[in-house]
Amino acid sequence: MIDVTDRGANSSSSLSETAHKKHPVGRVGRPKDIGKACLFLASDESSFITGANLIIDGGMTRKMVYVEKRW
Repeated sequence: MIDVTDRGANSSSSLSETAHKKHPVGRVGRPKDIGKACLFLASDESSFITGANLIIDGGMTRKMVYVEKRW
């Protein structure tokens, strides 16, 4: 979940405290979280990274439960 509402630096979040607490890092993602990852991938610091999936979710995939369906 990324909060993309443009509210300015001092505005309170439109998302509930419960939504923030559901994330392992204690908050939902912000557009700048994605931007920082993009800047990293475009930088020389990532020059040895090839063919990888970069998951930017604040740890939410760690909380997911995957159930194999058996037909």
